[in-house]
Amino acid sequence: MKILVTGGAGMVGSHTAEYYAKKGDEVIVLDNLMRSKLFGYNKESVEFNWNYLKQYKNIKLIKGDVRNKDDVLGALGDGVDAVIHTAGQPGVPSSVRDPREDFSINAYGTLNVLECVRNVSPDAAFVYCSTNKVYGENVDKIKLEEKDKRYVYKNIRGIPEDLGIDLTGHTPYGASKFTGDIYVQEYGHIYGMKTAAFRMSCTYGTHQYGFEDQGWVAWFVIAALLGKPITIYGDGKQVRDLLYAADLVKAFDSFIESDLKGSHVFNIGGGPENTASLLEFLDKIGKITGKKIDISYDDWRPSDQKVYISNIDKLKKILNWEPEVTVDEGVEKIVNWVLKNRGIF
Repeated sequence: MKILVTGGAGMVGSHTAEYYAKKGDEVIVLDNLMRSKLFGYNKESVEFNWNYLKQYKNIKLIKGDVRNKDDVLGALGDGVDAVIHTAGQPGVPSSVRDPREDFSINAYGTLNVLECVRNVSPDAAFVYCSTNKVYGENVDKIKLEEKDKRYVYKNIRGIPEDLGIDLTGHTPYGASKFTGDIYVQEYGHIYGMKTAAFRMSCTYGTHQYGFEDQGWVAWFVIAALLGKPITIYGDGKQVRDLLYAADLVKAFDSFIESDLKGSHVFNIGGGPENTASLLEFLDKIGKITGKKIDISYDDWRPSDQKVYISNIDKLKKILNWEPEVTVDEGVEKIVNWVLKNRGIF
């Protein structure tokens, strides 16, 4: 198979590229390497993933932007069998600071890639990395109970795909990602392409250069190991279901290899069995690393969902997929990776 991975130097993208390279497939990675610039970080970040992928002879690395038609067409070449669109502006605070750039990358960039694929490889499977933020503050209408270190849903186990997305706040990030999500669905409906929007909860893994603005799982581990202070926005009882990146890629592959046609939407995360609040996660890191973590508190961030847990029943039923890596196993992988590469942070 021939696979195009946009944003292939990012955390999800690099895991995706490596997965298919190990399978022996031909992989094209398109990335503009601008993650550090997006977050005002004065060191390289995804450049390390870019160089890491050079060990695979069946990965072709192309520096380019998903907003540039020629760059995307150049990466597609004579055509591909599948496109996994992981490229995006992933930060909520940065979308608030610069909504124009956020829209340009997440909304227009997605449309541009879709249109290029439709013209060059209309039969290719198309996977889009969407987000739970498309549901916006509708998630907070679900009744919660407050426990000692977490909030819990009162009447449901997880969020299904048919939760409403209208008439609520989203943040510019949620709005731009939902724009891409809708276009991915529409290209399946009106043009007959095989498309899937995977509405991701908290995906984490090695090769994740977490900052305070984005990638909190990696950021907490990096900060703890390097003795940096951590700010919790809110009370720390907010809960997410955590999914290790390798498990996410297996779900992508299950969709690509399936006989499904047309447009599909899947909520994906660790599900009810793989959850943690911020406070619980920090306790876990402290026990694993033996480090005392310097924690302070600040106001809640805009549209920060108190609880988001994915209902993954649809994925289990249709694609016979479920997570394999537990939260404890995943955190240990990140801790070991950061310790091995601490000089780059």
